[in-house]
Amino acid sequence: MLGREKIELKTPEQVLAMRKAGLLTYAALNTARSALRPGVTTRELDALAEDVIRSGGGTPNFLGYHGYPATLCISVNHVVVHGIPGDQVLEEGDVVSIDGGCVVDGWHGDSAFTQIVGEPREAADAELVEVTRQALWRGIAALARRGRVGDVGDAVEDAVDGRFGIVDGYTGHGIGTAMHMPPDVLNYRTRDRGPKVRTGMCLAVEPMCTRGGVDTEVLADEWTVVTADGSRAAHWEHTVAVLDDALWVLTAPDGGAEELAPLGVTVPQE
Repeated sequence: MLGREKIELKTPEQVLAMRKAGLLTYAALNTARSALRPGVTTRELDALAEDVIRSGGGTPNFLGYHGYPATLCISVNHVVVHGIPGDQVLEEGDVVSIDGGCVVDGWHGDSAFTQIVGEPREAADAELVEVTRQALWRGIAALARRGRVGDVGDAVEDAVDGRFGIVDGYTGHGIGTAMHMPPDVLNYRTRDRGPKVRTGMCLAVEPMCTRGGVDTEVLADEWTVVTADGSRAAHWEHTVAVLDDALWVLTAPDGGAEELAPLGVTVPQE
């Protein structure tokens, strides 16, 4: 543990254990991604992901979390995060964010992506998805500087560059023996620089952007978070381990090598 926030620092062996959860999380989300098409319901996507997780020896870590009723959060169009899967039928041009994770042998993985169903209705939707994705990777890459956790927010804000709103009030987080742990990982620049980045930290980096304002509302189900102005939103996330001389994206099949290499960041060879 580290400091008054009790940040959990992992040993190399524990990071390897988290990699198992990360890869199974990737497999579940990738299965849902492959099934995204007009006519599919969000409940059907949720069932596919749950089957992958359980078949792989894991347990969905969203299901039952503070009473959450599903394996995935599936957030469509103006829903930012925590959309509950159900009978909603996806349509051509919908902007769909899928967030999920699992626990394997006591260690957690957590990841999210946004994809447009079929062709975008507007070019700005595709731009929103791509800019948020790029912001994720630049936020991850900032950890390699071994500065402060707040460097992530700097990098995300710089990547978005005012083109879209960065959602206020929802952040990334530490992860390990629990899904949500200290420290908070903000997606925008603040005076509080956060703790120093240390070997053994495992963090979920997850920018959320909108085509409009930064304010959100929670619906009556007490889970679903929507943009206050009805604008569309995107959400990307990966679980990242800080190693002695590298970063390892535990929820990416290549450890993040393809995306991080152009940013000058080393990823270990598996």
